[in-house]
Amino acid sequence: MRYTIEDIRQMPEGQTFDCKSIHIEPKALANTIVAMANADGGMIAVGISDKTRRIEGVNQDKAHLNEILRTPFDFCVPTISVTTEFMPCQDSEGNDNHILIIHVPASPRLHANQADEVFWRVGDKSRKLPFEERLQLMYDKGERYYEDSPAYDATIEDIDMDAVKAYMKRIGYSKSPMEYLQENKGFLTYKGDVPQVSTACILLFGKRPQNFFPRARVRFVKYYGTEEKVGREMNVIKDVTFEGRILDQIQKTIDYLETQVKEHSYLGEDGLFKTDREYPKFVIQEMTVNSVCHRDYSIKGTEIQIKMFDNRLVFETPGKLPGIVRTDNIRHTHFSRNPKIAEFLKAYDYVKEFGEGVDRMCRELSAIGTKEPHYHLVAFIMKASVWANVLKEGQKRARKGQESIPSDQVECDTTQKNHPEKLPRNYPETTQKQDIDITPVQKGIIDFLLLHPYAGRKEISSNLGSLSEDGVKYNLKILQQKGVIKRIGPAKGGYWKVLSDETRGTEGQV
Repeated sequence: MRYTIEDIRQMPEGQTFDCKSIHIEPKALANTIVAMANADGGMIAVGISDKTRRIEGVNQDKAHLNEILRTPFDFCVPTISVTTEFMPCQDSEGNDNHILIIHVPASPRLHANQADEVFWRVGDKSRKLPFEERLQLMYDKGERYYEDSPAYDATIEDIDMDAVKAYMKRIGYSKSPMEYLQENKGFLTYKGDVPQVSTACILLFGKRPQNFFPRARVRFVKYYGTEEKVGREMNVIKDVTFEGRILDQIQKTIDYLETQVKEHSYLGEDGLFKTDREYPKFVIQEMTVNSVCHRDYSIKGTEIQIKMFDNRLVFETPGKLPGIVRTDNIRHTHFSRNPKIAEFLKAYDYVKEFGEGVDRMCRELSAIGTKEPHYHLVAFIMKASVWANVLKEGQKRARKGQESIPSDQVECDTTQKNHPEKLPRNYPETTQKQDIDITPVQKGIIDFLLLHPYAGRKEISSNLGSLSEDGVKYNLKILQQKGVIKRIGPAKGGYWKVLSDETRGTEGQV
C-alpha cells in the first residue's frame, strides 16, 4: 500500500508503526528496529517528530542520516535486513525535503542490540525482555529448543531401554541403546560425571513421563450440543485422559477419536457401498499429531484438550504458533518447535513429509464441502477448529421433531436483519414434510432460506459455518434438482422460494 505524507503524519503509533525524529541516536533507533523484527515487523518513519508530528525531513543532516541508515547493520545483532525508501515532502519550514521510511520484516531469528539487550514490540512501545521471556522467545524462534533442556531430577533409570531399542530397530541403528542416547540428538549428556536426561528423551522414551511432566498428556472432552456449558447446565458427555510416552498418547488418542466419529454407509449410484464420515481419517490423525508434536512443553500448567461438539472438533494446544508460522501462512509454512520429537514421529509414519499435513487437511476438507481449519490464539493456547461433515443420520433425528435444525448442524442466526424485505404472499412459513432424502446440511439451508430468501451464497456460508461457498453452491443445485427450492427472478435481485409438497411436483426447476 502506498501512503502519502499526510497519511503517515496522521497514522497512530502502534504495533507495526512508529515515528522518529531525525535527531534520534542510532542506538535508540536500534531498539525499535530490534523490537519490530522480533515481533510482527513494521514501518518506521524517520524525519517526523514522534511527539508533535512536525515534519522535519532528513536532508539537512547528511552525516547523521548515514548513521541512521547503518543502524540495522552496526547496532543490531545479528544484522536485520530492512528495506528503505525516501518519500518527497515539504518540511515545516516550507522547504523541499524527504522523510526516510524503514520497512522492518518479521524475522525468524532472535535479534538484540549492541549491549545484548532483546526488545519486543508491545503496542506503541519497545519493551526490553527479562531473561525468562528472552529464553521463551528463543524457544519460539528455534534458537533454542525446550526439548533439549534437562528434565529435572531425571536419571538413566527413568529411561525405558526397550522403547529405545524399538526405535533403533525402526531406524536401523545397530549400536547399543546407551550409545544411541549418548551419540545422537543429545538425549543423554553429562555435566561432569552427572548424566543429564533431556526433556525429549523422557517424553519419547521415559518409563513414566508424567512423573516429570504431569500435564504432558491429552484430554478428550465430548459435549452435548454446540456450546461448552458449566454449572447446572454442564453438558459434558465424556471426559477421558491419555497419558504415557508421546507415541502412546498419539496412538491412544487417535484410536479413541475413531470410536467417536460418526459414519454413514449407503449404497451408491454405482451399486457399491460407500461410507461418509464426520471427519476424514487423515484430519483426525494430523490434528492430533500436530498438537502433541508441536505443543510448547515449557508450559506446564495445562494439557492438550480436544473438545468434540455436535458440529466441530476443537484442538486446544499450549503455545502460540512457533517461529515464522502465522494463521495466514500455516497451510504452506513449516516450523517445528520440537524437531527431535517431529523426527521421531516421522520414523513411525505420523509425520510423512514436513509441511504437507495442513495443506492436505485443507484439500480433504474442501473435497467434502467443509471449511479449512480455523486457528486463533487465546492467551497462550492455540485453538484449531475443524467443522464436521454433518451426516444423514442427523436428519432422521430432526424429523422426529427434536429441532428445526439438527443438533449436529452449525448454529445459524435466525433474526432477519439483513433482508427485511416483505416476503411473497405464498411463501411458506415452515418447512413442509419432506418425502425425499434431505441431508442435515440441506435442511439447514432450507430453514435459513425460509427466513432469508434473498440471501446469497456468501451469506448462507457465513451463517452455516461448516459449509464453504462452493459447498453452498453444490447443495443449492441439488435442492433445485430435487424440486425443493426454486429461484425466482435473476441471480442478482431475485430470491429463493422453498416449495411445499403440493407445489414441488408442478413448479419445476430453474
